Amino acid sequence: MNDDFFIAVRRATSLTRTSNIAEATRVIQDALAGRPASGARASTEPDIADTPRVHHSKPFQIDPNAEIIEPGTQPATGAMERHDGLGSDRFRKPLGETLRILREGRTASGAFASMPGIDLPGLAKHGPSPAVPSGAQFLTRSYACAAGIRSYKLYIPASALDQPRGLVVMLHGCKQNPDDFATGTGMNAVAEVHGLLVAYPHQTASDNPSCCWNWFRTADQKRDAGEPSIIAGITAEIMAEFDLDRNRVFVAGLSAGGAMAAVMRETYPDLYGAVGIHSGLAYASASDVMSAFSVMRGEACLISEPKPRYRSKPEVRTIVFHGGADRTVNPSNAERIVAAAIPPEPNSTTQTHTGRSAGKRAYTRKIVTNAQRLPALEYWLVEGAGHAWSGGDAGGSYTDQDGPDATNEMVRFFLEPSNASQENVAAK
Repeated sequence: MNDDFFIAVRRATSLTRTSNIAEATRVIQDALAGRPASGARASTEPDIADTPRVHHSKPFQIDPNAEIIEPGTQPATGAMERHDGLGSDRFRKPLGETLRILREGRTASGAFASMPGIDLPGLAKHGPSPAVPSGAQFLTRSYACAAGIRSYKLYIPASALDQPRGLVVMLHGCKQNPDDFATGTGMNAVAEVHGLLVAYPHQTASDNPSCCWNWFRTADQKRDAGEPSIIAGITAEIMAEFDLDRNRVFVAGLSAGGAMAAVMRETYPDLYGAVGIHSGLAYASASDVMSAFSVMRGEACLISEPKPRYRSKPEVRTIVFHGGADRTVNPSNAERIVAAAIPPEPNSTTQTHTGRSAGKRAYTRKIVTNAQRLPALEYWLVEGAGHAWSGGDAGGSYTDQDGPDATNEMVRFFLEPSNASQENVAAK
């Protein structure tokens, strides 16, 4: 094989790591057919904008065993290993296998194959729309700002059409959409009971090949930029329309959506009174796709630049759910979220309880209360549960019907301060 072919492989590998699958496939097809590189961007070196920011211990060199990486793939006996400077050993795929995968278009699904959300573009699950009770509304809207445009669904409960009690912003996982997520979590039904609005921002295949929120990208971990600014804009728009204050506004998500909820907790503490993170990852635990793979597996990632922390005041109360048998996002990620969310107050107290759900799943529940004796943090570790919404509905994707009801528990946690205030008023 000549140098031009190796250059093409190098460029294609770079493109696949940034999820530009169509361009990567075109490059390889041109190389296999012996055609010269085409397009204004073709060159002997990959465009720096297409190159993932992975820090290597030595300069990158063209390797005839050029590789792609698929998490969850078990190494064959005798597979070659390398250490990439991110604290993880990964396994190479031979060049022939890489080319075959590229020709078949499998790299889009392979990148985060086992995470809710990674399939080829256009294959996001579209389950049945959730039932809407008489008098309630489930509207489709859109929001645009400098960072982009997203559609979202808004549930307006029949129980509080004029003045809802609050708002829950729900961030779906990969391969999901608002209707699927609403069905699986059953959040609309719980919101109806409590008079809450529910917003479901929609991440599409044009925003990420697998419809994932881009929680792992540095550009999407900042305030007033990227996807956080879009989600915050949707939130602020609804808050203004229904005259809601921060103490009645909450954000929650699953998997990639849970990781993005953690981003919102850090970057917009002035918007949200509480956050729910289910099977997610800690803020700034990854800076690109490669480090995201490592942290999902529970491996320590070395991020070159510390991310700014916006969380000073006010603190955002946090509830975390994670399956103890989650093989997609290692439970150690939940521990990292909890460590970052523990209130710094010297008078906080911690209690630990164990129990068993109606579906017979055992769980451990840690509760940390603040100086005002209100729960500032709850952490539910559900034994035997995998990468799925605990207590969810089988009509939606990525749900575990046997676990404790995460939806009811999150809403209960969200509303606890206002419920306590009402009880104090009643007592007087």
